[in-house]
Amino acid sequence: MHDDSSPQAANRPPPLPSHQPPTFDLELLRTFLAVVSYGTFTAAARHLKRTQSAVTQQMYRLEEQVGSALFLKAGRSKRLSPRGQQLLHYAKEILSLNDDAMWSLRQGAGHGLLRIGSPHDVAETLLPSVLGRLRRSLPEVSSEIHIGRSPELMAALNEGRLDMVISSREDDALEGFALSTLPTVWLCAAHFVPAIGEPVPLIVGDTASIFFRFALDALDRAKMAWRPACTSSSPLGVKAAIRAGLGVAARSTHLLGPDMRVLGAPDGFPKLPDITYFLWIRPHVANTLAQQAFELLRANQPARGGARRGAPASSRRQQSRLREP
Repeated sequence: MHDDSSPQAANRPPPLPSHQPPTFDLELLRTFLAVVSYGTFTAAARHLKRTQSAVTQQMYRLEEQVGSALFLKAGRSKRLSPRGQQLLHYAKEILSLNDDAMWSLRQGAGHGLLRIGSPHDVAETLLPSVLGRLRRSLPEVSSEIHIGRSPELMAALNEGRLDMVISSREDDALEGFALSTLPTVWLCAAHFVPAIGEPVPLIVGDTASIFFRFALDALDRAKMAWRPACTSSSPLGVKAAIRAGLGVAARSTHLLGPDMRVLGAPDGFPKLPDITYFLWIRPHVANTLAQQAFELLRANQPARGGARRGAPASSRRQQSRLREP
């Protein structure tokens, strides 16, 4: 018979509970964040390259794990239930810790890689300066560059698939600082002459773009009529249409080329707001390489009064106020 009063028994760890709490499936949490980021199961499925029914089934499984509904219907979109809002914070923290631990361990094994995202508009202007500073400060680090639309890039950053993102969008769950503030201007071809008294021939990019909103707001305030002269979901298509003289477009001066000119008050066009581009990272990131690179870039950036930090963990939520291509 075993004597439990022995010194060895006294040092024995307590027995594990017979029923362990359930463990979250990380893939379900990633899908959950995608639905929150894109607003609908259909859009999330397209982003994840899955069927809508697969995404729906994943969310049913997650709701079974949580024991409560995570979404409420809001027209064609989904909004989070109170329990879904609570899970959103935990999902970001869990995935962030998982991804940061993986990247930190891989970095320790000699994999020095930074995944950086940039929108098309600044891929030839702001992005090279960021990459140049990284090369000078961290010459041993490799970069993986992703060029795309800001909504997708910011979602990838929140989901841990990117380490840093340049964007004019703002998100209270992220930490960032201002890289550049530039005027938004009316651009046209150098040979283009706007017709007086006629609707403005507007070159329309993505209708969710901040530039499209700037243009419509300014034209509405000035009581100026407009017509769609050309539409393109690509900034390269917008640039080609401008150079061809098809009309005018509201863009940042990053897009201004030698064969273009700016229309202003003398031409009868209203003033447009400035636009600020930020460099964003997930706060409290455990990936030491990403944090080191971010801090080096911030330390070398002239003060602009535009630094932003993520909200405290208890109040983090996705706040996508600005959109751009």
